[in-house]
Amino acid sequence: MSQPPGMPEPAPAAGTVADAPKGNWVDRFAPAPFRPYLRLSRADRPIGTWLLFLPCLWAVTLAANAGGFRPWDLWLAISCGAGAFLMRGAGCTWNDVTDRKIDASVARTRSRPLPSGQVTVRQALVWMAAQALVAGGILLTYNWLAIGLGAGSLALVAIYPFAKRFTWWPQVFLGLAFNWGALLAWAAHAGSLPAGAFVLYAAGIAWTLYYDTIYALQDREDDALIGVKSTARLFGDNSGQWLAGFLVATVILLAAAVIVTLPPSRGVWPMLLALTGVWAMGAHMVWQMRHLKVDDPVSCRRTFLANRDAGIILVLFLAAAALV
Repeated sequence: MSQPPGMPEPAPAAGTVADAPKGNWVDRFAPAPFRPYLRLSRADRPIGTWLLFLPCLWAVTLAANAGGFRPWDLWLAISCGAGAFLMRGAGCTWNDVTDRKIDASVARTRSRPLPSGQVTVRQALVWMAAQALVAGGILLTYNWLAIGLGAGSLALVAIYPFAKRFTWWPQVFLGLAFNWGALLAWAAHAGSLPAGAFVLYAAGIAWTLYYDTIYALQDREDDALIGVKSTARLFGDNSGQWLAGFLVATVILLAAAVIVTLPPSRGVWPMLLALTGVWAMGAHMVWQMRHLKVDDPVSCRRTFLANRDAGIILVLFLAAAALV
């Protein structure tokens, strides 16, 4: 039943998080002592894991268009998925540690485990370290180039939570961190990083600017009150035009990555199939824009979540192109 006009929204149930999906698996099935830690890792909302995982799958499938799939790629896909879950969890835990005072001032986030007192800072840091160590064990199964890239990503993870304090473009730092897996997975597959890998990385950053600006639109009023910077606040009434620009940049850079990567010897059909995947993802993003209401938090959240499907579309077409 909806609230009467002018009445405040009801508080979340004790121990739950206001901005988590209702009836999520953590609230329903996880043992009670583990729930605060799983909430720190955002296990109750898997979209972040998907957005971290998908650039890895783009990289493996696009690289396979140049050199073919290998049995090793099955482990690479499974381990990248596990690594995305763990490192997203470690990164979110670190973000909550650094933002605990800010989160306590924002209606959407004050029920998270740290500002609500479900866990202490020390417990959160131990949990963060445990996740990072398990992810590090997975990383050690890769080649030395991928291991080095994985170690290098820690600097981006550490810096990102502070970006909104010193720049209006914290989404750039998120893009650098969230798409690093494209470089890492390509290196783990091929043992090298050709030009196509870096173009794909740039495309992922443009995509992150698109979807995370949409996400930040939910918090513009609260962010303004507490002085937190974001592209959503920076763009203001021009947010729609900027989002369209990021959409176009994403499609152009993805198409360029395909063209740079696929050798002429593969023929025309794999190229057409891969580019069709790029246009299909772009079409999905256009559909998102047509339904997005930038002043409606519910619409912004729904559009943000839709980017999982957009990224999966590209994965499927790239995999099909590699198999032709």
